[in-house]
Formats: sequence, structure tokens, C-alpha cells
Amino acid sequence: MNQPIGRPKAERKTRRRTEPKEVRRTQLIDATINSIAKHGIAGTTLSTVTEDAGLSLGIVNFHFASKQKLLEETLLYLAREHHEHWKKAHDDAGLSAAEKLLAIVDAHFHPRICTRKKLAVWFAFYGEAGRRAVYRQLVDAIDVERYELSADLCRQLAAAGEHAGPPPELVARTLEALYDGLCLNILMYPGIFTRERAKAQVRAYLASVFPAPFAMPEF
Repeated sequence: MNQPIGRPKAERKTRRRTEPKEVRRTQLIDATINSIAKHGIAGTTLSTVTEDAGLSLGIVNFHFASKQKLLEETLLYLAREHHEHWKKAHDDAGLSAAEKLLAIVDAHFHPRICTRKKLAVWFAFYGEAGRRAVYRQLVDAIDVERYELSADLCRQLAAAGEHAGPPPELVARTLEALYDGLCLNILMYPGIFTRERAKAQVRAYLASVFPAPFAMPEF
């Protein structure tokens, strides 16, 4: 008699419940991302999360004291994921200032980071007045670090060649605004705006400001 493919459903559930602590936390955060993308923050409950994760309510309560704590940890998870991605490239001593700046740009639109589900979480926090203060408190330091490093790279580029455009600090501020605006377009209009097009638009801006190190992309 043919054996069923894979493990029995009951065994799979048991294995998920006995996974190491960090694996279970990641499962719950992934489930929270899925729930927010589907139901929004208001519609996300511990029940919608546990149903998606295939875990019990008791396990959620063991790892996260409340829904609020789960939401905060989910946002921090996304912020750290993005930070670690671009920081590793930025810290590569073999890269030029232009290449490091592009590493920061490209990290915003990496296919593992710039997904519609993950963008939905970011903008859910942006969109709810009661969550904005939480967002600022949790990830301000990461945002400030990125801006300051970007501004320093822009200053290096301005000093290295002809630069008659905006001050480097303003260029870095504009980049931050472009990231948010383009990510919102990807979330709202996925059939029109793509990650590759978003990267090209930011690169076009950089080429207009620093024509020597950046080539104007083709659209």
C-alpha cells in the first residue's frame, strides 16, 4: 500500500509546538505579519495569529505578554531585518561611497524585505494615530543612523566631484522620503510599481544630483 507523502498532520503540529524558542517566536511574528496584511492591526487578534501559526494561545502568551508586545516585536523584527541587510554592505571597506549608498537604496527594495505583506505592517503603524508614537519609540534610532550614514556618504560624494545640487543633508532627507513614497506605491499599485522600477527611480535621482558616480538608468 502506498504511504502518504510527508508527515501526518498531527505529527507536524506536534513538531511545530516543540520547536526551539527562537523558531517559535519567528513563527508567531510571521503569522502576525500575515494577519496584519489580511486584517489590519485592529482586526489582528491573538486568535488570528495562532490560527495562522498553527500554535496554541498559551504558546503566544508564553512568548509575548500581550497583543501590543507581539505587534511591537513584529515591527522591531522588520526594522532589524532591514538594518542588518544594508549595514553589512555599508560596512564593507572595499566599497566606494557611491556603492555603499546604493547598498542602502537597494536594501529598501530587496525581494525578501520589500514584500506587500511586510509593507502592510509598516504602513499599518504609519496609518494609525495611536501607533505612530510606538513606531517612533521603537525604530527612531535605526532611522536616524541610516540618515546620518547616508548624509555622510553624500558629503563624501559632493567633496569628490562637481556638485551643484542640493546640500548633501537635503539629498539624504529626500532619499528617506523617496523610500517611503515608493514603498507605498508598491503596496497600493502592485501591477504598476515594481521593486526594480522603484530602485531605478531612486538611482535616477542620485544620477541627477551626483552625475559622476551614478549613471542614469534606462526606463
